[in-house]
Amino acid sequence: MTNLTPPKALTTADRVRGALWGMLVGDALAMPVHWYYRLSDLQRDFGEVRDFQAPKAHHPSSIMSLSSTARAGRGAQSGDVVGEVILKGKKHHWGPPNRHYHQGMQAGENTLNALCARLVLRSMTRQKMHDTADFLSAYVDFMITPDSHNDTYAESYHRDFFANWARGVPAHECAGETGHDTASVGGLVGLAPVILGTAAQQGADAAVTAALTQLRLTHLSHPLEVFARAYAQILAGLVFSPPTDMVAWLQSHASPLGKGLSALLAKAPGSTVNVSQVIGGIYSPACYIEDSFPCVLYLAARYHQDFEAALIANTNAGGDNCHRGAVLGALMGAWLGYDAIPLRWRQGLWAGAVAGSEIEQFINTFLPALQHHTTP
Repeated sequence: MTNLTPPKALTTADRVRGALWGMLVGDALAMPVHWYYRLSDLQRDFGEVRDFQAPKAHHPSSIMSLSSTARAGRGAQSGDVVGEVILKGKKHHWGPPNRHYHQGMQAGENTLNALCARLVLRSMTRQKMHDTADFLSAYVDFMITPDSHNDTYAESYHRDFFANWARGVPAHECAGETGHDTASVGGLVGLAPVILGTAAQQGADAAVTAALTQLRLTHLSHPLEVFARAYAQILAGLVFSPPTDMVAWLQSHASPLGKGLSALLAKAPGSTVNVSQVIGGIYSPACYIEDSFPCVLYLAARYHQDFEAALIANTNAGGDNCHRGAVLGALMGAWLGYDAIPLRWRQGLWAGAVAGSEIEQFINTFLPALQHHTTP
C-alpha cells in the first residue's frame, strides 16, 4: 500500500533548495563507484557506500581506455579533443586500462555533468532568466580553461560538442549527431535549474519547453526528449503544485516511459525485494534512458519518505549511478525538502559552501515572493 502521508509543510524555497542540493549530493555520493557493473567488485572495494568517499585509482569495470579522445563513443585515442581542447593535460588518464573515470577526485566532489548544472544555475541567476547564449559562453569557457575542474572524464556529448567547436562551428550548432549513447540519463542532469527557474517565472508548461531547449544545445535525441519532458513535468509539479501522494504522481507520468512501469511503481513502496532484481534485473543499470529513468522513478517510489535510503540504494546499484543519483536527488529533495538531506552529506559536499551560496542566490532571484509560501 502507498503511504499517503505527505511530508511536513514546506515552503517552495525549501523544495527548490532540496532539489538543487539533492542533485549535487546524489552525484557526489555515487562518484567513487560510478560505472561499477559488477556489484561484487563494488562491495569488495567499498563495502556498502553510505558516505562520501574518494575513488580508487583502479576501476575494475572502466572502459575509458576504449573511448575515443576525438569524438563521441569508442575509438582510437589518437585525437586530441581530450587533452588539447577540453580536459587539458588529462589525456594520459585515458590510455591505461582500468583507470578510474574520476581519477584523483576528492570525497564529496562532483563530476563534470553536475558541475555543468551549476554553470546553468549561475547563468540563470546572472541573467534572471534562461538565456542559452549566456550558458553556452560560460560552458565553452569552463570546458576549455585548464584546471577549471578536477574531473578526468567527459561523456560523449561533451567530446562531440567540442570536436565541432574546434572546427569553427558556432556554439549553438555544436551538438553532435545522435549516437548509440546520446539518449543517456546524463543529458538530464543539467536541466533542474532550468525547470525550477522557468517554472517559478512562467509556470510548468514553459518549464518543459525551456528544458527541451536547453537539452538540444548538447543532445539531439527525440527519444531522450520524451524522458526530459516527463522529468520536467514531474519536478515542476513536486515543487510548485505538490501532490498529496508522490507515488501516484510518478505513476501518472509512467505510461509513455515503459511498459509495465506504472504497475511496478505501484508495488514499489515498502517492497522487500532486492533492488538488484529491478536495477540489473528488469532494467539495465547502464546510462541508456529507457532503463535509467525508470530506475530513478522506481527508487523514488520505493523510498518516497526516505531521502537517505533512496540515494544509498541508487549508489550501491552501480552502473550510471552518478547521473541517476543527480536526477533522483533532485526529485527526492523537491518532495521531502532540504532538511531531509542528511546533515553529514550537506556538510561533506566538497564545494558545499560555494554551491550553497549559488543556490541561495538562485532562490533569491527566482523566488522572492515565494520564500515563505508554504505547500502541504
